[in-house]
Amino acid sequence: MAVNLLDFDLEGLAAFCESLGEKKFRATQLFRWVHQKGADQFDDMSDLARSLRDKLKGNAEITALPVMTQHISADGTIKWLFDVGGGDAVETVFIPESDRGTLCISSQAGCAVGCRFCSTGHQGFSRNLKTWEILAQLWFAEHFLRKHLGVQERVISNVVMMGMGEPLQNYAALVPALRTMLDDHGYGLSRRRVTVSTSGVVPMMDRLKDDCPVALAVSLHAPTDVLRDNLVPLNKKYPLVELLSACKRYLERAPRDFITFEYCMLDGVNDSPEQARALLALVREADIPCKFNLIPFNPFPASGLLRSKNNVVQEFARILLDGGLVTTVRKTRGDDIDAACGQLAGDVKDRTNVSNRISKQRTIMLQQIGEQKNFN
Repeated sequence: MAVNLLDFDLEGLAAFCESLGEKKFRATQLFRWVHQKGADQFDDMSDLARSLRDKLKGNAEITALPVMTQHISADGTIKWLFDVGGGDAVETVFIPESDRGTLCISSQAGCAVGCRFCSTGHQGFSRNLKTWEILAQLWFAEHFLRKHLGVQERVISNVVMMGMGEPLQNYAALVPALRTMLDDHGYGLSRRRVTVSTSGVVPMMDRLKDDCPVALAVSLHAPTDVLRDNLVPLNKKYPLVELLSACKRYLERAPRDFITFEYCMLDGVNDSPEQARALLALVREADIPCKFNLIPFNPFPASGLLRSKNNVVQEFARILLDGGLVTTVRKTRGDDIDAACGQLAGDVKDRTNVSNRISKQRTIMLQQIGEQKNFN
């Protein structure tokens, strides 16, 4: 059975080339063709020996995820829904800014953490994505965007693992994907510009620090264990004192000298001035250099929650700022295509609907193929 070359970091690809009787340096050439040039046909790899290309044709492939839908926002944000089989789909979002291009990538189909304010969590967990399925999102987006924008240079400068799923609960697939993103022969991204967002899987935070330290964002969302237990069920296993200790340990090897805390603003739940002051006290006691990113909540019926009012968010931010904490309010992007944080692909609300849409998409594709054959 052919292996998908998107499944390998450079070390893994070198081992694969050796298994074909090839020198290790061939892996670097192959890696560049796949990731830097976006090649998916071995015959296009002109500096590889014909004998190697023939071996690759019989043993390997470069296969992307099928694109179910693509939506482009008026503000330039692009959202893709990828078919990962079995009636599941994952979402990837590109967010352009004047000084960077950020890609938000999914790591799981669904999510097992079950945060109250997260649409994905309410749908439940289906499965972990494989390394190639994580990387395929970046591979497709980068090379699509170059063609779409008519440029040769790299478009995506930042990657955030903040899409569907808890990345650290898919650790074995995550780390090779991160290494490929960072590799100079791959995407050459800076460790400071690759961010893993976690709800607080403490043991895996410690492992990531040692194995592949990149920027870290932690979904905090509450200043007390009582409230966080309710909003982020994982807190019952790894309470705030353990989570904050892990954050401090992570900073020993982190590429940035601070942790980003994400805080979803929920009306009447976690947005009072008293709670802002409690947050200040919490991080001061833990002595953690940090910044806060306040996130306007995107309401959905199953949550029973509402978005905090703008003036409440601004007052909350002011208290943190006055207390000496760098604080930003995430501006919403791609609202017209439902690409904002916590939303899943527009009207796709559960895996049943996802499955129906995938089935419909495949039917349309088959009809189009049939029509094309008839035309020919």
